Amino acid sequence: MPEQTLPPPPVSGADPSRPALGSAGRRHAYWVANIRVVASLLVVWAAVSFGCGILLAKPLNHVHLPGSGFPLGFWFAQQGSIYVFVVLIFVYVWIMNRLDRKFGVREA
Repeated sequence: MPEQTLPPPPVSGADPSRPALGSAGRRHAYWVANIRVVASLLVVWAAVSFGCGILLAKPLNHVHLPGSGFPLGFWFAQQGSIYVFVVLIFVYVWIMNRLDRKFGVREA
């Protein structure tokens, strides 16, 4: 008797009534959502690193970080943009996990 194969179980939180990314339209929608997330987060990172660290450095330097005395523009140029980048990585993971559940995407 031939062996029957069962479909893989859905990812927890995925809607089992919705098909996985089988159709071209769903793959395209997932790709568009993914690109929108990446573009949005890159805009935030550019605004913080280039905007606050370079363009707005002089006005921000009038404000000093409490307890350190460092000007805020200098801090953004040296450390702030790196901290924001690390936070954006976690935000990206969180948003992509939600998108994966919404579209029924499973990691291999």
